[in-house]
Amino acid sequence: MPDPITQIRESFGLISQADPELKKMATEEVNRLTKEYLTTDGSMKRNAFLEIRAGTGGGEAELFASELARMYERFSENLGFRLSLVRQNRSSIGGIKEIIYHIKGNGAYGFLLPEGGVHRVQRVPETEKSGRIHTSAVSVVVLPEVPEHELIINPKDLRVDVYHAQGHGGQGVNTTDSAVRITHLSSGLIVTCQDERSQIKNRAKALAELRSRLFKLENEKKSQELGQARLSMIKSGDRSDKIKTYNFPQDRLTDHRMKKNYSQLDKILNGDLCDIILAYWVWGLTSDLEVA
Repeated sequence: MPDPITQIRESFGLISQADPELKKMATEEVNRLTKEYLTTDGSMKRNAFLEIRAGTGGGEAELFASELARMYERFSENLGFRLSLVRQNRSSIGGIKEIIYHIKGNGAYGFLLPEGGVHRVQRVPETEKSGRIHTSAVSVVVLPEVPEHELIINPKDLRVDVYHAQGHGGQGVNTTDSAVRITHLSSGLIVTCQDERSQIKNRAKALAELRSRLFKLENEKKSQELGQARLSMIKSGDRSDKIKTYNFPQDRLTDHRMKKNYSQLDKILNGDLCDIILAYWVWGLTSDLEVA
């Protein structure tokens, strides 16, 4: 029996048929097979870490980061995934400077992976009195969860610090040293977690995130050694390094990789992302095929 990717490519070829009924059936089959691929392929069906960070644009970027966080929360819930907060840094105006989720569910990494990159927003901020459209940017990083047996970390290479968890504005949210900061000495990576009241649970979450980040570094190193050109999901978080633009005045989302536009931003920001993500995967797996 052909593998899912081969089946996707074969079904995709039927979309060019003139018969509307056959075209509809082929499109539905492509979407079904793509979902199957994301939940059965070993590398795609993992749990995931999702990081959202405000970039260029100050307060407006922080507010949009908050909207993206809500969008991914609803999208994940629609697919039956379980979200847990690893850490967050909220701004004084109600936005988000940085937030990291652990997302658990079959295919979580595969479904969220296409969202990794810089998301640009164009709109008139509420604080803009002249009505001028501002452009801001938010970076999104998606990492696969790596089981402990796949990447063993030497305890001697770790420095673990504990401290009081901090709430908005820096106030202590509990009276015990439950927050955990882990430094990986050889790579310099630092991860923190204070979401749980238990130091043990925070340590486990932080170690899981650290394994994912070390896994990503290791894969990038291997790619470079093999002479492969590998682009990072994000570079500087600058507006120019974008994968999507959310244009509010024109009610349009543009995916710059597929060169495709979508309308109804309100639905998209309410978590209606599945069709867009499936379209991206189909585009990636069939981009060398021609359809009339």
